[in-house]
Amino acid sequence: MPFIPQASSAAGRVDAVFLFILVLSAVFLVFITATLVWFVIRYNRKRHPRGVDIEGNGWLEFAWTAIPTLIFITMFLYGWTNYSYMREVPRDAMVIEVTGRQWAWSFRYPNGKRTSHLLLAADRPVKLELHSLDVIHGFFIAAFRIKQDVVPGKVNYTWFVPTQLGTFDIECTVICGVSHAIMNAKAVVVPVEGFEAWYFGEEDDIPARFLKPASPAPAPAPESALELLNRKSCTECHSVDGSPMVGPTLKGIYGREGAVLDRDGRERAVMIDDDYVRRAIVDPAAEITRGYPPAMPETVMTDEELRRMVDYIRSLR
Repeated sequence: MPFIPQASSAAGRVDAVFLFILVLSAVFLVFITATLVWFVIRYNRKRHPRGVDIEGNGWLEFAWTAIPTLIFITMFLYGWTNYSYMREVPRDAMVIEVTGRQWAWSFRYPNGKRTSHLLLAADRPVKLELHSLDVIHGFFIAAFRIKQDVVPGKVNYTWFVPTQLGTFDIECTVICGVSHAIMNAKAVVVPVEGFEAWYFGEEDDIPARFLKPASPAPAPAPESALELLNRKSCTECHSVDGSPMVGPTLKGIYGREGAVLDRDGRERAVMIDDDYVRRAIVDPAAEITRGYPPAMPETVMTDEELRRMVDYIRSLR
């Protein structure tokens, strides 16, 4: 796959198995096609107007049984050894929890930080523990040559060592609903020093300098509330125009009374005001809106971001 970089420890192994099977298949395609053409010419009706019985040939029958069997065993062993390598996780691998939901990915690090993109340290092993909050998803990073199903009620895993700096696409390979096409994220590989500065620092979100190259352009305008919603992945589940999505729309809900289920499953009525909006963002599992799945992850926001979010939702009349 020359048009897709080999950006992980698994990429070279996967490509080697793929190319081995591809070349072997091409060789046999040419051989079988050439043999077919030769038989058509050699035994056509003009040369043999009357058919003749052909008796079996023991050596030929043994060859066309033994040779494909040996080839199959070789393909199996070659693929199995590389598959075994990809399932044996190093002890020093960092474990990152990956959550798939309609229609977004979220990543939780051992220190509790949550992000909507995957930040990785170059040349350091990482294990991804994958689980779904709703339906089956497919976690796929083409440049890393890793793909794993994400199944509700089950934790699957994969691991790799990112070997190339840069930003790489994360996609869902399973049609998981009407907005399946937007279930994308980025895997951002940075030097170890940059990753550690973020991991042990106070920033929760991945710094913008990691997601896009530096630009000499003037400083950008202050982030709008809608841009904040997009950056926190809120608009992947909640609409701002009243259209139905996996979560309740944010338009026109402020100031109304709504029904929620508490942690014990008891239903009660709440007034959707400033305090409720803040609680719903900081601790979404405490009060689940009736009729909607408990799919919203905890969202880390500063006091200023919470204030802007509440003000914006209040304005959506």
